[in-house]
Amino acid sequence: MSDAGTGDIRVLIADDQVMVRQGFTVLLNAEPGITVVGQAVDGADAIAKSAELAPDVVLMDIRMPGTGGIEATRVLTADDGSGAAVKVLVLTTFDLDEYVYEALRAGAAGFLLKDASAEELADAVRVVARGDALLAPGVTKRLIAEFSRLSAAAPRAPLMDRVGALTERETEVLTLIAHGMSNAEIAARLVVAEQTVKTYVGRILTKLSLRDRTQAAVHAYETGLVRPGGGR
Repeated sequence: MSDAGTGDIRVLIADDQVMVRQGFTVLLNAEPGITVVGQAVDGADAIAKSAELAPDVVLMDIRMPGTGGIEATRVLTADDGSGAAVKVLVLTTFDLDEYVYEALRAGAAGFLLKDASAEELADAVRVVARGDALLAPGVTKRLIAEFSRLSAAAPRAPLMDRVGALTERETEVLTLIAHGMSNAEIAARLVVAEQTVKTYVGRILTKLSLRDRTQAAVHAYETGLVRPGGGR
């Protein structure tokens, strides 16, 4: 989707507050390699603008009138077989917003607080644009753990059956992903090459029919493989 001439990451900003849209536009356009190609006032507008402008990343507010961010995220990240699904980075005011967890389940690649610095905002856009999930230790991990309690308390049998298809090493890697560890950190923990970890991650996503590391982490909590606030 990126412009072949510039290679810039194309960003669409969806938020019902004009000041937020304008502020993020100014911040991101000042960053090298990033171009804001449009703004949307709600989820329905984000869906329409995405079809028109083909952004690489959509910064999506969760709480908007009309079609909200969760439903828009679900539509934008749906796999139509083309491999062209847009990456969604959810914007929220509170790091423990229950709607953020639902957005992650809907397919968002991660989330960012609205008071993030320009550097954090640009870094987040670059992370999700290259296909990685914004799942660093800390706030995202706390959010997933907190709002997966209900699901983890009563794991769904079909989900557990799919986890059972993983090898012992794949299960171990999935557990470490859920704890917020990067490929490099997992490689160091298991004393293997980082490329080997990437291979395991790919197999895990394929076997569990998941899109990315964020969904893998959510899945680990939902099945009870990893318990909120603690270890496996």
